[in-house]
Amino acid sequence: MASEHSLDISAKIDLQAFKDAIAQSEKEVIGRYDFKGVAYEINYREKEKQLVLVASSDNKLDALKDVVIGKLIKRGLSSKALEELKTEDASGGSRKATYKIVDTIDSKEAKKIIAEIKALKTKASAIIEGEYIRVKSKQIDELQKIMAHIKAMEWEAPLVFENFR
Repeated sequence: MASEHSLDISAKIDLQAFKDAIAQSEKEVIGRYDFKGVAYEINYREKEKQLVLVASSDNKLDALKDVVIGKLIKRGLSSKALEELKTEDASGGSRKATYKIVDTIDSKEAKKIIAEIKALKTKASAIIEGEYIRVKSKQIDELQKIMAHIKAMEWEAPLVFENFR
C-alpha cells in the first residue's frame, strides 16, 4: 500500500478524440439540409492550436459551432476546450470565427485551484508542476473529497483528473 497518494489536475485534451470530433462535424454538416449549397469551412490548425469556422452568415456560423461542440461532448471532451478569440467578416461576405484550443491551465487559475484546495482544510498538499497541479495526501478519501469539490466548481479551463494513485 502506498504511503502517499497523488492526483494530477490538468486541462490536457485527447487530441485524437478532438480530431475525430472535427471529422465527424464535417461529415454531419455535409449531410445537413440547412447547409446544402452554403459555403462553409471547418479548419483545424494543429500547430497554432486553433479552430477556424467560416460560414455565410452569423446564423450558419452558430449552427456550425453547435455541431462542433455537440461532437466534442459526444467524444467526452468539454465545450470549454474552445475559447472564442474573435469573430470577423471574411471574404465573400461570409463570417469567420477563430477559437483557441484550451489545453493548459493558466497560472492565475491554477493558483485559484490551489487556494480552493487549501480552503478545504485537509492535510493534502497541492503544487504546480509544469502544466498540471499535483495533489498529494496520505488518505485517499481526502483526494476524492478534493476532486469532488473542484469538479463541482466552475472553471475556465476544461479540467481533467488523472494519475489517481
